[in-house]
Amino acid sequence: MKKIAVLLSGCGVFDGTEVHEAVLSLLAITRAGAQYQCFAPDIDQMHVVNHLTGEVNTEETRNVLVESARIARGEVLNASSLDINDYDALVIPGGFGAAKNLSNFATTGSSCHINPIVETFIREFALARKPVGFVCISPVMIPHIYGQGSLGTIGNDSDIAHAFNEMGGKHQAAAVEDIVVDEANKVVSTPAYMLATSVLEAHIGIEKLVNKVLEMID
Repeated sequence: MKKIAVLLSGCGVFDGTEVHEAVLSLLAITRAGAQYQCFAPDIDQMHVVNHLTGEVNTEETRNVLVESARIARGEVLNASSLDINDYDALVIPGGFGAAKNLSNFATTGSSCHINPIVETFIREFALARKPVGFVCISPVMIPHIYGQGSLGTIGNDSDIAHAFNEMGGKHQAAAVEDIVVDEANKVVSTPAYMLATSVLEAHIGIEKLVNKVLEMID
């Protein structure tokens, strides 16, 4: 049975993983007959956001691994513990955590960097030629990992697309239900809640992405 790593970035759209995207990814993997294992880096979140009011709580700190355990029902491993030989592919849901915790794209745009633990984790899959699916805002990490000319989409946001291209990638606009496939790098991306107005719209693209990722496994 194929086994897919799922990289989380906390819990909650504004400061961690987008919960719908994470659950839809796990469901799609399971429905396709594969297994999943959640991972997250053992690092502090950039900040904590009150998801009811939108306010930043400057008095509180939270850990990405601990918060990701909320989504994974406790079954989450430290990203530093990855054994690449145990996994066939990787899926990375979105949410601001991908741009605040896994990387700092939210604050620095095209001059961003990826957290070293996270970069090592994703690069393991790239070096092993194992497919990776990037959802929502997480594709902004594609150029850093895969280099000049790597393909990806975040939907149709012109500013983010421009930043993606400035980092050396080649952005392709896509509708919410679509995926963009970089066959050369074995990378798949979909806009999800960058464009989705409902959980059903997000589901369509995510399921396509997961199925394509599984199809690309050697």
